[in-house]
Amino acid sequence: MVGFGEDDLRALAGARSYERGLGYLDAVSGLEVGEGSVSAVVHGTDVYEVEFTLGGDDGTISGWCDCPYGQEDNFCKHCVAVGLTVLRRAKTIPQQRAAARARSSGLEAWLSGLSREQLLALVREQIAEDRALRRRLELRAAAARSDLGVVRDRIIALIDPRPFARYGYVEYADATGYSRQVAEAAAALRAATADGQAAQAVGLAEEAIRVLGEAYGEIDDSDGVVGQAAAAVARAHLEACRVAHPDPERLAEWLAGTVLDDSNDVVDLDPLDYADVLGQSGLARVRQLVTEALRRRPSGWAARYLMERLLKAEGDVDALVALHARDLDPSGATHLHIAEELEAAGRSDEALAWAERGLRDCTAETYIDGRLVDYVCVGYMRAGRTAEAVAVRRDRLCIERSLAAYRQLRSAARTADRWETERAAALATLREDARREQGGRYGGPVLIDALLDDGDVDAAWREAVGRADDRQWERLADLSRERRPGEALGVYLRLVERSKEPTGDRAYERLARLLQRVRDCHRALGTEEEFGVYFAGLRTELKRRRKLMSILDRHGL
Repeated sequence: MVGFGEDDLRALAGARSYERGLGYLDAVSGLEVGEGSVSAVVHGTDVYEVEFTLGGDDGTISGWCDCPYGQEDNFCKHCVAVGLTVLRRAKTIPQQRAAARARSSGLEAWLSGLSREQLLALVREQIAEDRALRRRLELRAAAARSDLGVVRDRIIALIDPRPFARYGYVEYADATGYSRQVAEAAAALRAATADGQAAQAVGLAEEAIRVLGEAYGEIDDSDGVVGQAAAAVARAHLEACRVAHPDPERLAEWLAGTVLDDSNDVVDLDPLDYADVLGQSGLARVRQLVTEALRRRPSGWAARYLMERLLKAEGDVDALVALHARDLDPSGATHLHIAEELEAAGRSDEALAWAERGLRDCTAETYIDGRLVDYVCVGYMRAGRTAEAVAVRRDRLCIERSLAAYRQLRSAARTADRWETERAAALATLREDARREQGGRYGGPVLIDALLDDGDVDAAWREAVGRADDRQWERLADLSRERRPGEALGVYLRLVERSKEPTGDRAYERLARLLQRVRDCHRALGTEEEFGVYFAGLRTELKRRRKLMSILDRHGL
């Protein structure tokens, strides 16, 4: 028994990752079974290391992979592949786990029996062969003897990108190797904190974050692996601060300075994560510094975002509204954001008032954030103000002249039981556009799209002559084929003529569909022989297009 099944893997990974994992079964190698876990490598875009925990009595399982998706704490396709491989070998897993336990017990007993001299000899042997282990132990030793100069030099060396920058730039292929060194630096910082050097680790982490920020612009971190390792350095800084309790105001100044520095985008520091260390005085100092930054540069994105975070944490809705009101987007998106903040605070009347203000402020704009218009109309409908909702939709149609705006007006007017009146006025507006030859999105007038959307086929026929584009003609013919086959046939024949020139599978499929409709019209008219003559001539004309002939055959033509 391995304690899990395929359904567990599918639930953890999701359907997409599970299906993709099926394709990696042959890419799993080096499977090693431990007491409670399995490790393996999976060959994909790169070679990825996977560790998969075996289900216990409760069936709980998990997986870790060093691919970019896995490092975001996702159960990826590589984990799925390893899990499925374990299930394939389910019969042998219990014996392998028992063997792993025996090996572990044997190793523990053997180590316990070694003398001090023998243990030292063993460690020296390992560090001579394993450079990474040697570096880690050197750092631990330096931290233990408070040799912070050595610790600092080693950490800075680990995050120095120059050994990886063959052309003055860390290329994509080298980013993973560099990220491993940055992660090692983070581990060294955590070790320094654990060894009683938390105060020193704070300063070292801050220097490391500064160096990383300066170097990040010269690194191709397309997969985000360096950013993830840098985040580990930032977490090590937070851990050290929680142990060392540095001066709150000094920490506030460093955090604000780092967050507000536009050139440092390698780590996403959030001062609120440090709230327990900063205390009230430190948070107040952060807010003061951010306020000063906004005064100097009101449009600064980082300062605005940080101030928004601080105000939300404090629950100061009025200050938050004032912050957003300083820079109102002409689309109304900011008005909507303010309305949503007020709504969340239980201030619905003020929220709707801000949304209404957004419509007034943006009334001359062709583009208004559709979510703002929806917000206002939903608010009106909820309050029983249906006439006002209809008026908003009517105004938007006058400005946008789009099928979407027409549909929204129709929906609101039907709710208010006044669509008949509104429809006449709306069509008059669109008809005036059609007279001025202001085409719709696809070339033909929106008026024709609106009539077709209403199902008013007769009116659409009247308006289409000399105005409709091919898309609209085809739609009109499709809706009329059964009732007016003769008129539909004329449309389809014109479209066939225009469709003979383009080549390629998509063009040929469209031509075949049009010809099927031509045949349907002839059948409805009882002129199938006429279609046979027409189609034979068309095949003769286009016979050199072998792919077209094949597609026509497949469609039964």
